[in-house]
Amino acid sequence: MMGWALTFLIIALVAGLLGFTGIAGTAANIAWILFVVGLVLAVILFITGRRPRV
Repeated sequence: MMGWALTFLIIALVAGLLGFTGIAGTAANIAWILFVVGLVLAVILFITGRRPRV
């Protein structure tokens, strides 16, 4: 989940540098949502003591 968030963040940065503000904003929002979901899942797994399957 964090890997996808980082990917969308990089896409947003590149799109912003190239002037594609609409795509940059959308990619930044997706990155933020994925980051928050990944963080919540990490906290839940930490509290329950489970490790994710690899």
